[in-house]
Amino acid sequence: MSAPAPKDYLHLHFIVLIWGFTAILGLLISIPAVELVFYRTLLAGLLLAVVVKVRGKNAALQKGHLAALLGTGALISAHWILFFAAARVANASVCLAGMATCSLWTALLEPLSARKPVRLLEIFLGLLVVVGLYVIFHFEFDHALGLALAVASAMLAAVFTVINSRFTHRYDALVITGYEMGGAFLGTALFLPFYRETMAAGHALQLVPTATDWLYILLLAWLCTVYAYSAAVQLMKKFSAFAMNLTVNLEPVYGIVLAFLFFKEKEKMTPGFYLGTLVILLAVLAYPALNRLRSRKSVA
Repeated sequence: MSAPAPKDYLHLHFIVLIWGFTAILGLLISIPAVELVFYRTLLAGLLLAVVVKVRGKNAALQKGHLAALLGTGALISAHWILFFAAARVANASVCLAGMATCSLWTALLEPLSARKPVRLLEIFLGLLVVVGLYVIFHFEFDHALGLALAVASAMLAAVFTVINSRFTHRYDALVITGYEMGGAFLGTALFLPFYRETMAAGHALQLVPTATDWLYILLLAWLCTVYAYSAAVQLMKKFSAFAMNLTVNLEPVYGIVLAFLFFKEKEKMTPGFYLGTLVILLAVLAYPALNRLRSRKSVA
């Protein structure tokens, strides 16, 4: 794995800024979370199929990898459904703060996947994120359900990031993302009948977006999915899964600022919320410095 250059860090932060915008789009779109993910994955899958074809990418996979990538796509679908549901049950700020637990999940899951010992530094920083989350939860108890949905979404994000890190050196990022969007669409489509009979019982599925919805869904599919996820998969060749997800913890910070700009007083939170978010931000910023210090000591 080659060392990331400064431009790689800037590119990663730009992607995280885009992901912070997804919660805003999710609230601007009128259809429910499941139907929204259905259209997002459908359009993203179609767009990626065209891009892969036009660019002449080799889409052939080794035996067994098709099922793995489609299954990972289904996890992404579940992650998005929980993410958008969290934003609507609570608000964009609470949803994005819950997503910050992704680094702790990754610190636990990545060593298990690679059969390597757990790094105490990563566990410590992950627990620091949990402290920040606890502070937020303490002051925003009314948003407990939304926070719980966001934490569950973060766990799934950690799982598929760890899985993706195993494929980034074998296949092109666009090919990986294309198969996964196909799996995400299939997973959402298969979930619709169960969703209709249980969670949406007594309500018709809202499968007819408005003209404005289509505009936002296209933006969500192209900018926040095709571009951002493909670029993130490409960057996994230079960053570890933990480093990726720790930087993604800045998504709440970027997203909360954007949410306040878009929704003003609706997104105004208690001082405790911002204190907890600051703790999360400190953990994110501390990781590169502490990691370099640890590397220098090991070399010495």
